[in-house]
Amino acid sequence: MIDIHIADDVAEITLNAPERLNALDEQALHGLHAAYDEAERVGVRALLLRGEGRAFCAGRDISAVDPRDDDVMGYLGGIVTPLLQRMAAFPAPTFAVAHGACLGVGLGLLIATDVVYVAESAKIGSPFAALGATLDSGGHALFAERLGAHKTLDLIYTGRLMSGSEAVASGLFSRVFPDDEVRTATEDAARTAARGATAAFLASKRLIARIRDERLALWDSIDIENAAQAALCDTDDYREGFAAFQQKRRPEFRGR
Repeated sequence: MIDIHIADDVAEITLNAPERLNALDEQALHGLHAAYDEAERVGVRALLLRGEGRAFCAGRDISAVDPRDDDVMGYLGGIVTPLLQRMAAFPAPTFAVAHGACLGVGLGLLIATDVVYVAESAKIGSPFAALGATLDSGGHALFAERLGAHKTLDLIYTGRLMSGSEAVASGLFSRVFPDDEVRTATEDAARTAARGATAAFLASKRLIARIRDERLALWDSIDIENAAQAALCDTDDYREGFAAFQQKRRPEFRGR
C-alpha cells in the first residue's frame, strides 16, 4: 500500500506494507507512480519518501514470482525504470528516510531521490548473490561511481551489506543519524526546503542531472549556471531574496 499526505507544501509518501518490509509488487509500483503524479498536480514544494515499520524497502516482492515465466524486462524496464525516471525528474526537492533494509528496487528509489538521510542501522548493498540474480535499479552505476570497481564487485560477489554509517562515509548518501532521529531530521529538512527558494533549487537539481548524465566539463557547466542565474533574475523569489538581504530581514519565498 502507498499512502500520501500533503500539508504545508510538503508531500509525505509512505511505503506502507511493513509485514513485507515494504517489498514492492507491480500494483505498489503503480501506486507509487500515481502518488508522485498527485504530489506534482497539487504543486508541493518538497517531497519526503519513507517506509513504515522495520525497513525502508526490501526490494521487489518475489513471494509469488515463478522464475520460469517471470517477465523481468516488463517489470524492470516497463515499470521500475519509468518510475525511477519520474521520481528523479520531480519538479521540487525530494528527500528520503533510509532505515533497515534498502535493497534492490528499494535502493533504486533512494538513488532517484535528491537527498537521502540514513539511519545508522540501515542495510545497503547487493543481496542477489543468494538468488542467482544481479544488482538492478541503478545500483551498479551508484556503486561504481562512488565506491570504485573493486569495492563494488566485492559487495556483489560476497553479498555483504553496508551499514548506514559505512554507506554515508563511503559517499553513497548525504548524512547518517541515529535510528530514532533520522525521520525527524529528514522531515525538518523537507519542511525547510519547502519554505526556501524552490525555483532556484530546481535550477540546481536540473544542472546537477545534466552534469551527471552529459558528463559536462567545467566551462560548459559554468555557461549553463550563468544562463540559469539570468533566468532566476525574473523570478519573484530572486527579487524577494535581494530585498530581504538589503532590508536585513528573513526572506519569504514563494517558489516562483
